[in-house]
Formats: sequence, C-alpha cells, structure tokens
Amino acid sequence: MRLGLERKQSWISWLRRSTSMSDNPLLISSVPRSLEAKSKIFGLELSDILILFLNLSLQNLIFGSTRFKGFMVYGTTLFVGFILFFIKRGKPDSYLQHLGEYITSPSVRFAGLNDRFYKKFKQKEDL
Repeated sequence: MRLGLERKQSWISWLRRSTSMSDNPLLISSVPRSLEAKSKIFGLELSDILILFLNLSLQNLIFGSTRFKGFMVYGTTLFVGFILFFIKRGKPDSYLQHLGEYITSPSVRFAGLNDRFYKKFKQKEDL
C-alpha cells in the first residue's frame, strides 16, 4: 500500500516539475499589449495614409508641371495630414468612417419597412 502511495506522489512531483513555467520557454512569451490595435504611421491609420497618397498623386497629376507645384502638391498634402492628425487625436479607430456613415444615414429608421437587400435563402426543395 505504501509503495503505491510513493509512486503516486513521485509521479505528481514529476508532473509539477515538468510543467513548471520556468522550464518550458513556450509557456512564457511576451505578447503585445493590444492585439486589436491597428497599424499606425505618424499617428495616422493606414486608410488615412492612403487618402494622403491619393491626394498627393492627384495634385501632382494636375499641378505637377506648373509653377504652383510646391504649394499645391506638397502644401495641400501636409495641410490634409495635419488636419487628419489633429481631428483624429484621442478618437477611436475608424472614427472618420463611422462619422461619415452616421452623417449620411437617415435620422429616422422605421422598424416595419422591408429590407431592400434581403434575399431568401434557397432551401433543398427550391433547388
């Protein structure tokens, strides 16, 4: 009887030693604080950077060969970048997208209206 108890205790102590976190480096790893945070460059989201580069390319296409190139191409891009940076400071991710959706959506929503985009799911009998 005593031999079985010693085996059980030695097995439990072996299991505790083998699963301790200091022995296994895979159990301890550094993780970024926020896994859901979006990538940002100079405090702007990637969609904002895309808007800036779109503005830069269009302004360069229009004003690239004129003498107003420096002011119109680089000046407007820097201006839009500073405006985006200061407007979005302290706001949640995708703030401008949600603000635009809020402004363009109707102010009153009716619960009894039919959904224009609803499509009936095909059942086996319909096929």
